[in-house]
Amino acid sequence: MQHAQGTRPDPSHGYCTDDVARALMVDLLHQRELGWQAVATSADRNVTFLAEAFEVATGHFRNLRRWDGAWLDIPGSEDANARALHALAVAIASAPAGTVHDDASALFERAFATASRVSSLRPRATVILACEAVAHTRGFDVVADVYRRVANDLWKSFAVCESDTDWPWPEALVTYENELLPQALIVAGRRLRRPRMVQAGLHVLDWLIDAQTGEDGDLRTVGNTGWWPRGGQVARYDQQPISTTTLLLAAETAFEETADPRYRDAVESAYGWFLGRNDAHAPVADPVSGAGADGIGPAGVSHNQGAESTLMWLIALEHTRDLRARSAQATAKPGDAFAAVA
Repeated sequence: MQHAQGTRPDPSHGYCTDDVARALMVDLLHQRELGWQAVATSADRNVTFLAEAFEVATGHFRNLRRWDGAWLDIPGSEDANARALHALAVAIASAPAGTVHDDASALFERAFATASRVSSLRPRATVILACEAVAHTRGFDVVADVYRRVANDLWKSFAVCESDTDWPWPEALVTYENELLPQALIVAGRRLRRPRMVQAGLHVLDWLIDAQTGEDGDLRTVGNTGWWPRGGQVARYDQQPISTTTLLLAAETAFEETADPRYRDAVESAYGWFLGRNDAHAPVADPVSGAGADGIGPAGVSHNQGAESTLMWLIALEHTRDLRARSAQATAKPGDAFAAVA
């Protein structure tokens, strides 16, 4: 369910495709440590939900579902549609042969027909990441047309503000999931062999990281109470896990591209935000239960542990674990018996 009162799911808000797509991503991440059998049932349930969300008439995924199963929106948002595509693409890339892989593949092929029609920045970025996941597994030709078209559309939005050193951002307001955009530029630029696109992504990411790093070095993400208007101040509250994890994933991508340790530091800073290196000086995540709080407000950490917040924490956790393990392997000396331990 989307929301919670404390630790209890709140049925009044029902379910959403956004969160189920994220839950499928978490299943696919958890299989690395737990093995496929531990997550297979959950992954199958999540793919089934996405199949039920797909609206044949529109070629898009519905997003909002009441607790009794009734759908409340036709079609759903571009964000939800793109997130569903991305989760299915990752399932194609990382689920073992079997029902989940086959069902995800079939559903992705049906839904991909409308992927190039996205008009908003963040869904465009997410579609790029979906294309990349499929290209990495099945080859670029399978997604080439959509990949190029959507990447060019995203690039055009940034090219017009590329020379603006004060505000290299295509909107007058910096809002949510901001680092998703430079992450997609880096990924697409690398795939399409367009260095200028990669450099633009790195530049914008640097700008966002700098603006959200306090004097003490801790992360302070753009709050959704006011956001960050051009010429104004970065809103301090309410900081949410989705923003922190989006920054972490983009920094991970930048580190993979450049091997620059400052991006690895940004990953660790974002991870630390969940565990108490934040404005509230208190943990946002509970590593024992696995839950994540809904964010940080003026009164401190929220007592509610909604689906998005918990899932974004788990995604951050698994990506940090994986990056640490890869970094340890890369720097290990021959004969180091514990080099591969995360």
